[in-house]
Amino acid sequence: MQKLKERWGIQSNFQVVIIFIVFGITGSSSIYVAKPVLSFLGIARTAFPEGIWWGGIVYTTLRIAIIFPIYQFLLVAYGWLFGQFKFFWDFEKKMLVRLGLGRFLK
Repeated sequence: MQKLKERWGIQSNFQVVIIFIVFGITGSSSIYVAKPVLSFLGIARTAFPEGIWWGGIVYTTLRIAIIFPIYQFLLVAYGWLFGQFKFFWDFEKKMLVRLGLGRFLK
């Protein structure tokens, strides 16, 4: 636990617990929020052919591409609600830079 606190630059075990809770809530709710978005866009598993091997791959790729930005937004929003905005905003910026999207933060 101490290594994690040093790596993340946080002070207390309570902050670690809050951060884990935010990650858990964000993961679950991003899937839940993405369902109506996927339905609105007409992306359903049944829309992709079962007999073709790449149908599942295309569906999964599209689903992840839609869930990813929803997750990013919710992570910062829940971080703000739980009083850990600075940690999650810094976390978000690091992740976007690693993905090569850091130019959008300027």
